[in-house]
Amino acid sequence: MPKDIGVAVIGAGMAGKAHAAAFRTASALYNPVLPPVRLVSIGDVNPQFGSIAAQRFGYERNDTSWQAIAEADDIDVVSVVIANSLHREVVEGLLAAGKHVLCEKPLSDTLEDARAMAEAARNASSIARIGFTFRRTPGIAYIRDLIRNGTLGKVLHFSGRYWTDYGFSPDAPMSWRYKGGPGSGALADVGSHLTYVAEFLCGDIRSISGGRFSTAINKRPLPLGAVMGHDHAAVSDVFETVENDDYAAFSAEFDHGSGGFEVSRVAAGHANSLIFEVFCENGAARFDQRRPAEIELFLNSGPSSENGYRQVILGPEHPYLSGGLAMDAPSVGFGQNDAFGYQARAFLEEVAGLDEATSLPRCATFDEGVHNMELLAAVAESALGSGKKVTL
Repeated sequence: MPKDIGVAVIGAGMAGKAHAAAFRTASALYNPVLPPVRLVSIGDVNPQFGSIAAQRFGYERNDTSWQAIAEADDIDVVSVVIANSLHREVVEGLLAAGKHVLCEKPLSDTLEDARAMAEAARNASSIARIGFTFRRTPGIAYIRDLIRNGTLGKVLHFSGRYWTDYGFSPDAPMSWRYKGGPGSGALADVGSHLTYVAEFLCGDIRSISGGRFSTAINKRPLPLGAVMGHDHAAVSDVFETVENDDYAAFSAEFDHGSGGFEVSRVAAGHANSLIFEVFCENGAARFDQRRPAEIELFLNSGPSSENGYRQVILGPEHPYLSGGLAMDAPSVGFGQNDAFGYQARAFLEEVAGLDEATSLPRCATFDEGVHNMELLAAVAESALGSGKKVTL
């Protein structure tokens, strides 16, 4: 076990701040067996964004290049939370410098780059993992347990959607999120989450069909200054063309059962609505990210006149919550930010060399990140082929 672990986060935007806060809280989760965690640097090409984030989350400094972080002797672990097209160069550089890397999803903006990153990870002396954060959501992990232990039993049908509204206004400024090839828009941004959640519950997807893309707003104004995350900042009267999808839908076949998927960044009124139902041989379960401290559960028992969905409030007896809350009591409440903390804790446990049997489940590998991108590529192939079936 190392005597301490120095941490940096590259990217001071919305998700970058979630990673920065997560490393700050990770050592306080569960039993205090981690070596001391040093919060060293926030890296961002915008020095103002980096400086503000470093001060807010208690990091020692901010850097304006990833190279400075790669070269720093006081940094061991780096989260990469920047535009997808920049992932490969930064991640490969960090791995070559011996840093442990936690990369945001999707792994990259092209399959070629993603596969190259996975190859670099296999040959690295350090650990490389991808952040599939919703695997850490207690309600989703609990539904998986109910499927696997036979309470719900074999999956028959999955129905999921991830609706967001950060792009529904035509005045939302142009950013890297609106650039790229087919499937690099809403599908890559939030569809990547929905697909790995579905496989987490239902097993591997074997084929994709019925792919469909739509770009509802085909041009966007350039911002007048630097923009963070999904902020709706002041814009100019100069417009650029939107290159990717505002909306995507497709169907999938698992080893057992099938599923329907729908994602959007123009769903007005749905800021962050990851919602799914999974239907199984013994019942069904429903999850809504807007109500993260509960699930709805239907178990087919008793007379039909008395049967139906019931609310299950999540607490210390459910995944990630036992020993993971400062106030370890029922109905205390938690949300999406907490999942980043569990993710950071899991990554630090692996870096520290803690026994996997007594640690949180490991973070996903880069090979799993490649697989996730192969699913997105199959959706794009189906959509460009008028909904044709694509076998994986």
